[in-house]
Amino acid sequence: MGYSPAFVEKMEEIVAEIRDPFYDFSIQVIEGLDEACSYCPNKGDGFCNSPKSDAFVMNLDKKVINHLGIKSGKVYKKSELVSLVAKLVKPEDLDYLCEGCSWLSYGACKAGIKGLGSMFKNGKWVGERQRKLRSEAEPL
Repeated sequence: MGYSPAFVEKMEEIVAEIRDPFYDFSIQVIEGLDEACSYCPNKGDGFCNSPKSDAFVMNLDKKVINHLGIKSGKVYKKSELVSLVAKLVKPEDLDYLCEGCSWLSYGACKAGIKGLGSMFKNGKWVGERQRKLRSEAEPL
């Protein structure tokens, strides 16, 4: 899809941090280029130079921000954002929120959203994933 190895590596790092239930950190919500974008080969000087255009990417950001009821520029804890996504985003919502995204047809994002509701409830990681991660983190 035209991504560089540096971009793929950065995305893997970001996804691992988001999936880590023991690592909570601050995230500033923005409409526009973010940390992941800085590694994208389509990044222009302060704008997205992708074939779909900067306006397309900005629209995706705006739709998600509106759907979650959060504010651009505000800083949230990762756990707060994950909790909001678990509560407010259903797999079928991605058809609208991510309309036109080349990743949507692969189904991975919908599967992730579907699984999130069973893994994160009331602002906390729950169930088998929590038990497994706790046992991996505990010293023998």
